[in-house]
Amino acid sequence: MPETAPLIPGEITAEQFAAQTSAILASVGRVIDGKPDAVRSALVCLLAEGHLLIEDVPGVGKTMLARALAASVDATVRRIQFTPDLLPGDVTGVSVYNPVDREFEFKRGAIFAHIVIADEINRSSPKTQSALLEAMEEGQVTVDGATHPLPEPFLVVATQNPLEMEGTYALPEAQRDRFMMRISMGYPDPAAEALMLRQRDVVNPLSAVSAVADASSISQLIGWARSVHVAPPLEEYAVALAQATRVDPSLHLGASPRATLQLIRAAKVWAALDGRDYVIPDDITALLVPVFAHRLLPARGAHRAGAQPVEAALAQIVDRVRVPMAARS
Repeated sequence: MPETAPLIPGEITAEQFAAQTSAILASVGRVIDGKPDAVRSALVCLLAEGHLLIEDVPGVGKTMLARALAASVDATVRRIQFTPDLLPGDVTGVSVYNPVDREFEFKRGAIFAHIVIADEINRSSPKTQSALLEAMEEGQVTVDGATHPLPEPFLVVATQNPLEMEGTYALPEAQRDRFMMRISMGYPDPAAEALMLRQRDVVNPLSAVSAVADASSISQLIGWARSVHVAPPLEEYAVALAQATRVDPSLHLGASPRATLQLIRAAKVWAALDGRDYVIPDDITALLVPVFAHRLLPARGAHRAGAQPVEAALAQIVDRVRVPMAARS
């Protein structure tokens, strides 16, 4: 096991990291019954400085997960309900003429918050969806030639319905690539659903959620996760997995270099949540589907030819690519 990286003065300890993240997971978990993997994925994206896309059918708790995470962190939170008539300026902001000063003033849009809930993002037009591109990649917004930085930390939690649902627009490849992870909530098991019927008919579970962290402590958690060690052989393993998606005959579009970078960042947080200060191969393979799958496109005619879906193609790639023996060195 490699030596722990020296801490920056004022940074939290490993014990404080574990206590703080456990509190956040427990807080969100009280609202989202029986979905620990989804709750953990949301926290991974927050601490890895990525963004989360939750895709599933209506009514399974996509927005509830986003709201529960936001309620557990004492930071600025804005919700944007994406609709067909939503304009890019509603998201980023607009310049408004002030007749008193005879100057244009920038009025900030809903994107200016630590946590932004983009609800049903694929119900707006691609033009409006693209308003998020610069913000999600660079942490800033440019309007009328002026650049405005976004607050840190910054997380977009977007929900979307499957494309088979009426009134949806497909997210462009560039937009999907901005999201670190895509997850599905899935239906609850019978016991969790029965518990939901008993509890939520009486009280809204979000009303009992109080903040257990603030923006400053989240920044410290992010700093701790950054210090997690990744051995060079593991970096090469992640690159090999990404390269394999680019040459796989069943895939038309492989993983981007951004996907490889975000895979490593997510793996660092995944390891830290498991109480380790180093990444192992299992961290990378556990995150491969949620980090890579939404960025990949199957080859044309692949389904007609009987090819496996994207997730199955990734499983075959994991079987083919050799795991480095010196992963912990």
